[in-house]
Amino acid sequence: MERISVFDIFKIGVGPSSSHTMGPWRAAQRFVREIDLEKVVSVQVDLFGSLAKTGKGHGTDLAVQLGLNGDDPVTIPVESLESTIRQISLTRQINLGAKRQIPFDPERDLVFHFDQSLPYHANGLTFRAFYQNGEGVSHNYYSVGGGFVVKEGEEDLASDFHLPFPIDRGEELRDWCVGEGQSISEIVFRNELTWRSEDLIRADLMNIWSVMKHCIYKGCHTDGLLPGGLDVARRAAPLSRKLLINKPYRNVDEWITQISRGGHSFQEILKWVSCFALAVNEENAAFGRVVTAPTNGAAGVIPAVLMYHVCFSERYVEDDIVKFLLTAGELGSLFKKGATISAAMGGCQAEIGVSSAMAAAALTECLGGSYAQAMMAAEIAMEHHLGMTCDPIGGLVQVPCIERNTMGAIKAITASQIALESDPSKAKVSLDAVIKTMKETAADMNTKYKETADGGLAVQIPLGLAEC
Repeated sequence: MERISVFDIFKIGVGPSSSHTMGPWRAAQRFVREIDLEKVVSVQVDLFGSLAKTGKGHGTDLAVQLGLNGDDPVTIPVESLESTIRQISLTRQINLGAKRQIPFDPERDLVFHFDQSLPYHANGLTFRAFYQNGEGVSHNYYSVGGGFVVKEGEEDLASDFHLPFPIDRGEELRDWCVGEGQSISEIVFRNELTWRSEDLIRADLMNIWSVMKHCIYKGCHTDGLLPGGLDVARRAAPLSRKLLINKPYRNVDEWITQISRGGHSFQEILKWVSCFALAVNEENAAFGRVVTAPTNGAAGVIPAVLMYHVCFSERYVEDDIVKFLLTAGELGSLFKKGATISAAMGGCQAEIGVSSAMAAAALTECLGGSYAQAMMAAEIAMEHHLGMTCDPIGGLVQVPCIERNTMGAIKAITASQIALESDPSKAKVSLDAVIKTMKETAADMNTKYKETADGGLAVQIPLGLAEC
């Protein structure tokens, strides 16, 4: 099956959606690499299915233009996004692959097919390049969730890598932990050595955490309304100020120190966890820099739970960050292999549910739980997200998505605490069973509840009137 690195699950990029923003962006970049730039005189992009129905709200049209323009979601200054898109629109030209200026009119060359879908996946798009000699090429790509992109005709993330501990199911992960006498993170770390050196694994994971914590910090220090027309007010910044009133700090690390030194009542911790998650997804909704974990729509859960551990756990040590992300990443890959991490295929259970399960397992390991308790925590978290629909109002990753991240974070912490006080040998539901159940639930779910904005809250609340 697939061989997925932790760094495939955790990707640094730009909001608001991994499947509708990051994926199409990467698909556009890939298309540019696969064509003869010197011969191209024009390009056209067709968006199908969920990418068409909620593409405007998720910035799919913007992402495709930026990808064709040679910009990268990891490195592009987020403050330049708007000006780049404005320049393309005004000049009706795009700098294809950052190498050649060609005519491009977004109104004409970006086509939304609202009533059509491509066969492989709900998130399909077609790129066409027309050459000077009258010939051209056309490629179909699918954004399959979490920023993963598959070209039509190729296998989903097929890999020739041979890992020392191949894992496709929870029972295989359990067997390796038992056989090697190691934790989940230790097994995963040894697999990661297939792709990276030990020092690079640690450095890159710490960089992932750095992006996460700076995203939280920025979200907790930015006021105003989110873009898109719903007029959703940011709440993380005023909440952070209220909780830290009269406590000075100059940077993110001093801010974290002040939080850690503050009150540790249940109510205060609950508010901080919610604040952390709100901050990330408000940044995500504003086209900010986030980490896909495993998606952008669910990007706030894992940072919130990890920040909770950093700020409030007595047993926290810095190496827990590496341990946390390795464990979470492996759980995310199990859900991707056994079910889906695409809301267009599985509803919000595939996003918030998976991220909550990932965070629950990771927190459990960092708090001293066994591999079996960590897997049990993941199962508990997902069990209580089964059937959750994806119904974004206005096609925006705002309502109910932002608040759902706070719920996912709290459920992860709760699941971890239950698992830590339980005997996994007495559990009635296994991790593999809940993954299978999630897949079957996704298959049975009505299409209108799968990121189409055709059902649920999306059709009950008029654009601009949502209460948040």
